Amino acid sequence: MNETDLKNRSKAFALAVIELCETLPKKYAAEVIARQLIRSSTSTAANYRAACRGRSKPDFANKLGIVVEECDESLFWLEMLRDAKLLHETKLAALLKEADELTAIFTASHKTVRNNLSNPKS
Repeated sequence: MNETDLKNRSKAFALAVIELCETLPKKYAAEVIARQLIRSSTSTAANYRAACRGRSKPDFANKLGIVVEECDESLFWLEMLRDAKLLHETKLAALLKEADELTAIFTASHKTVRNNLSNPKS
């Protein structure tokens, strides 16, 4: 998966989260979680985009670390929606899977970049 694919995939994830949040019940807990979820999912996409424009490899690595954190936070909030029974798991399944996959992809990329920075090729 290349940079453009990940930009598009993370943006599509954020848009799907926004769409999902619009369907949540009008309960205080759902509204609080929705705000957090929208912030973290859109931050994932925005920070990945910023990372791709990093000024240096260390800058890219730092920004990618933020992407990992935000994506994992999105997964957490989706799990909270499920565990608090604010939305049935069948409605969350695709987004839970996507958040998990994106977190794994960004985590692996972050580890690779950090490893390459600490072990530069001669």
